[in-house]
Amino acid sequence: MTKTKERVIHRCRECGTAHHCWQGRCNACGEWSSLEPELSKPAARPSLSRPLGREAAVPVPLTEVEPVDRPRLATGLGEFDRVLGGGLVAGSAVLVAGDPGIGKSTLLLQASGGLAARGRTVLYASGEESPTQTRMRAKRLCIESQHVHLLAETGLAPLQDAARALHPDLLVVDSIQTVHRAEVTSAPGSVAQVRECAGELTLFAKATGIPVVLIGHVTKTGDIAGPRVLSHVVDCVLSFEGDRYHTYRVLRAVKNRFGATDEVGLFEMCASGLVEVDNPAGLLLGREGPDEPGSVVVPAVEGTRVLMVEIQALATESIGTPARRRATGLDSRRIDLLLAVLGKKCGLSLGGQDVFLNAVGGVRVDEPGADLAACLAVASSYVNRPFPKATVAFGELGLKGEVRPVSRARMRLKEAARLGFGRALVPPGTDAPPGIHAVPVSNIGEALEWLGKEVITVPGTRSTAMQRS
Repeated sequence: MTKTKERVIHRCRECGTAHHCWQGRCNACGEWSSLEPELSKPAARPSLSRPLGREAAVPVPLTEVEPVDRPRLATGLGEFDRVLGGGLVAGSAVLVAGDPGIGKSTLLLQASGGLAARGRTVLYASGEESPTQTRMRAKRLCIESQHVHLLAETGLAPLQDAARALHPDLLVVDSIQTVHRAEVTSAPGSVAQVRECAGELTLFAKATGIPVVLIGHVTKTGDIAGPRVLSHVVDCVLSFEGDRYHTYRVLRAVKNRFGATDEVGLFEMCASGLVEVDNPAGLLLGREGPDEPGSVVVPAVEGTRVLMVEIQALATESIGTPARRRATGLDSRRIDLLLAVLGKKCGLSLGGQDVFLNAVGGVRVDEPGADLAACLAVASSYVNRPFPKATVAFGELGLKGEVRPVSRARMRLKEAARLGFGRALVPPGTDAPPGIHAVPVSNIGEALEWLGKEVITVPGTRSTAMQRS
């Protein structure tokens, strides 16, 4: 009987595509230097007969499947439970990903402490810290409970055996990049190990009904480390975002089979851990002192909440060539598009200007409703004249310079009025609630003209542009 011959293949850590030999670039996703060696064994020829004692699966009509209504497992962290859709679902696999040092382990340890305070048992398996180190962090977070069991283990089989013996209400694996399966010869953290271990832990959750939370790292580009199939295997993918040099952290649902993906949770990092922010609307405003050019507030919608985010812009003469464009907390490719619209439709000469934009507070605003505010911030800095402090602006900007409606406009205006804003530049047809005066603008030229600046007509267009002071 001949042995199956092992061979080395190279698999992309970004997309999981296998290659017969190493090469500088992946043929599937185009990433450079992403191929890693992996020892592969040819698959055995499947048997034509079923294993003894195992019955064949029989199709069942959907209406004959009995639904199981199990209550969700609330962790006690309201912001965490909100993003999950009300709590953890029995037998679900959740992946929490984020930058190193952002607070992923702190978040899950506090969630474990919240469950333990309710009499639930938690198994916290850490491959990055010893039980003594985890105990020190728990003491700093004021977590003192015998219901939290610590396990310093990186082997997949011993981890599963410990979970079967304890049968906890929650299993936390910190992190999936440290877990390895003995049958896979690759090093921990490789594409093969991450894929196999995540798949096994997901099957373990389905078979036992124990919810499993995996902590994962992200790459330098912000993507989840490991193959992309990892995101497809689990039921829920949560992204823990924020600037490690700022205090605020945002938890977003990238994928959720049991809830909405538009909810966000906001936390503040303090000396005693993460503190929930129940009413974050006005906490991100940094508008102290007199009016300054280049600052506009946008009421951004995140899930069912409105965040009043200050967008700051700086347009200055470019010292070198080409001109630099930098955006922090905003989509840089979207900013390039908006600057092109300002130059083409409004005649602002930004080709020789370095333009920098920043969303104050370390948050990220990806929605198109911030287009109008970003353009007004750049224009305000370019002409060196401040935007009125008591005014907000929101609206999506098209390539023709038109301002388009956005969702939940009335909710945005209501929150702005509650925080003391008296006026708002809005898309046409926006219904304004009492307490705030809405100024409809149909295009970016009208928005600039409203500011009361001296305007000139741009030849060949219907828009207007401000003259620089």
